[in-house]
Amino acid sequence: MKLFTHYNRINLVTTVIVLFITGAIYYGAISFILNHQVDKDIKTEESETLDFIKEHNSLPEAIDSKYLTVSYKAIDQPVERHFSNTDFYNKKEGENESGRALITSATVNGGIYQITIAESKVETEDLIRIVFVITIGVILFLLLVLFITNRFILNRIWKPFYGTLHQLRAFSLNDANDVSGQPSKIDEFNELNSAVEQMSARVKRDYKDLKDFTENASHELLTPIAVINSKMDSLIQTGEYNEQQSKLLDDVYGDVSRLTRLNQSLLLLVKIENKLVNDEQVIALKPLIEEKINEFKELFEDKQLSYICDLEDVQITASRYLIEILLNNLLSNAMRHNYQKGEIKISLTNQKLIIQNTGNGIALHDDEIFKRFNKSSASEGTGLGLTICKQISDNYHYQLRYHYNTPYHSFTILFNQQ
Repeated sequence: MKLFTHYNRINLVTTVIVLFITGAIYYGAISFILNHQVDKDIKTEESETLDFIKEHNSLPEAIDSKYLTVSYKAIDQPVERHFSNTDFYNKKEGENESGRALITSATVNGGIYQITIAESKVETEDLIRIVFVITIGVILFLLLVLFITNRFILNRIWKPFYGTLHQLRAFSLNDANDVSGQPSKIDEFNELNSAVEQMSARVKRDYKDLKDFTENASHELLTPIAVINSKMDSLIQTGEYNEQQSKLLDDVYGDVSRLTRLNQSLLLLVKIENKLVNDEQVIALKPLIEEKINEFKELFEDKQLSYICDLEDVQITASRYLIEILLNNLLSNAMRHNYQKGEIKISLTNQKLIIQNTGNGIALHDDEIFKRFNKSSASEGTGLGLTICKQISDNYHYQLRYHYNTPYHSFTILFNQQ
């Protein structure tokens, strides 16, 4: 949920709650004031009635008008003077209305009479309703105006923030342009822009230093590795060695060979991460996979591995060089981690490529196998094969997944083709 929407919801709920509470208080206050005014009118009528009795020693005429009634009733003893809410019968309208009554008593010619003065509150209630409706209407109109105003004002205020957010989403370490936030009158946004600019510049600087170090180190290693290989070849061809010396030379030769592969893999990772391989073309996967299987055929036969292929005609747009490396690494992984007389299954559809192999009956940790230099102690690889596969897949927005379903270890590439 966006901050603007969240803020509007909280603001709306709070306003509605406050509106109901203040509306009830306002209605009660208006009712109290107008009831008090009705009581004053009744008191005035009471005063006139008592003055008439005092002056003439007789009861005035009863009143039965549209909004006021004054009635008398003989009683045995005086009643306590009090106000009460009552029903007022309107003869003209022929219906009961809410009213307010004062009951008191007076002595006339030795007799005690109850005096009831009642007044209709229908006009008062109509007035309360009109005032209340007008007030609520004004409040709702103000809320609507405030909502519309806030919508435009808040959108304008938050525009620099969304501009900075858009730049962050498009931020790339290989992009020459730096993140530069939009200037704003809001101090917090300016501070955010300053922090983002400093962070992006620092990240780019650190990345460039790391990239330069990796490239320089890999390139610097090429020459001594090539020299060592050349010297080792010459050394092996110059004389005869006993069994122990031959084993030592084989071990050194093997380690230098792994070092060469490691250096090449690191250089390849740098190229992929920096998108330096961009020779994209339309690739027919089926014949390419068949070609790779044919290249591995002798290696499969040496290990007596059987393989099953179920390939559909699929075309993708990518670098043939990188796809060949991807297939080489996955097939090599399926062969090296298989057992004698094991099995390899290869399935290709328009949506995915699946390479399965029998092997160790223990599932691998799918959150670890794609990390750099992660390999088993018995593996003779560099520990970068699956890392390169993952980097190539990410480069083309493919999804590389691993799962184990006895007895097969499966690597699946989801093409996500539209």
